[in-house]
Amino acid sequence: MAKLVECVPNFSEGNNKEVIDAVAQAISRTLGCVLLDVDAGASTNRTVYTFVGSPEAVVEGALSAARVAWQLIDMSQHSGEHPRMGALDVCPFVPVRNVSMEECVTCAHIFGRRLAAELDVPVYLYGAAARHESRKALPSIRAGEYEALSEKLAKPEWAPDFGPPTFVPRWGATVTGARTFLIAYNINLLCTKEQAHRIALNIREQGRGPSQPGRLKKVQGIGWYLEEENMAQVSTNLLDFETTPLHTVYEEICRDAQELNLPVVGSQLVGLVPKKAMLDAAEFYIKKEKLFILEEEQKIRLGAALGSMVGLMSYGKRQFEDLDPIMRKLVPAFHQAMEELVAMVDADSCAFSSYMDAMKLPKNTPEERERRTAAMQQGLKTAMGVPYGLAEKVNGLWPALKELAQHCNVACKSDIQVGAKMLEAAVFGAYFNVMINLKDITVDKFKLVVSRAWRRG
Repeated sequence: MAKLVECVPNFSEGNNKEVIDAVAQAISRTLGCVLLDVDAGASTNRTVYTFVGSPEAVVEGALSAARVAWQLIDMSQHSGEHPRMGALDVCPFVPVRNVSMEECVTCAHIFGRRLAAELDVPVYLYGAAARHESRKALPSIRAGEYEALSEKLAKPEWAPDFGPPTFVPRWGATVTGARTFLIAYNINLLCTKEQAHRIALNIREQGRGPSQPGRLKKVQGIGWYLEEENMAQVSTNLLDFETTPLHTVYEEICRDAQELNLPVVGSQLVGLVPKKAMLDAAEFYIKKEKLFILEEEQKIRLGAALGSMVGLMSYGKRQFEDLDPIMRKLVPAFHQAMEELVAMVDADSCAFSSYMDAMKLPKNTPEERERRTAAMQQGLKTAMGVPYGLAEKVNGLWPALKELAQHCNVACKSDIQVGAKMLEAAVFGAYFNVMINLKDITVDKFKLVVSRAWRRG
């Protein structure tokens, strides 16, 4: 099989669509390269490109993209939440198929040497390609960022691996290297940048320094604020998802957020992620929530999830800035309902089992028949309890959904309509489940209470 290398260059431009597209086209037009993903961030002012190809092709693709960036990006005018030191800030090469790490190290060396020679800019090596132990970790090289680069280059210990030790204001410096798969994973919080960074310091391996390490191995982290979304993120890099999986990062950040009484409102994957990482996370939550999964579709909490999504599509947008207090109130309700509803769906599939077990009880004597009848009646009540509770939960969402529909981003009209229909279908399904079991209940008082409650709802 053919050799396949992944290249993930990070460019310091996340707002200018013409520049972002021009870099993407440079990669796509390189023979042998397939562009898989382009992830731009406005507040970070950074775009992450992911493409694959043969070792030779990805080097050419990265150089083509760098040439465009040289023409279009000016670091002297750059600002953003993400740490950076150059127009092409970092360019790692990752082995995917039939390629060794050593071959990716060679890719990094060839790319770094050619980039420095062609553009006359300083280039550093990191990760598996590093020539010095002190340069293995990217944050160590990038310490001080672009603003401190001029002073840094003047120090002999920070002479670049390729290119001149001179400051190029328009470009800065580039770091290239070889590494295994890295997962860029951000958790969204309604809080300040400082609160998000406090959590990042708690969980990242580096912690607050050698005397105060963090809890999670092979995890980097930083807190920042996204002005365009009006929310903060704990931004993490998982250097080895086998050592610290996605769900562990999410759970630990949720734990810290809960202690600070901060709402967690979702998370974000940047770029691509190994399938195994997603399956590991799914398996964790299936066990944690004691879910009964028959089909993949059961993992999708459609109605409440769509309501939550619509809220987040309106929250934090400049054109809807005056609605932020409303969305801040509504979004957490849908998130909470989303978690509760999926548990109810799985509980519903098991709720009828007590009735089925009662039917298997012996019925040879009057006493046994009496016990069997009583158990069957209780089983029917149990079978009704879950759909009844589900209907109550969904019914409680209607006021919030109506308010959301009145104020939300009009571009999300179809999503809120689908969400409403899904919730409506859930109520109808619950109603028929209750009614089909209610007819076999022999206690008139119980039947009357349930029937009256349905009419009130």
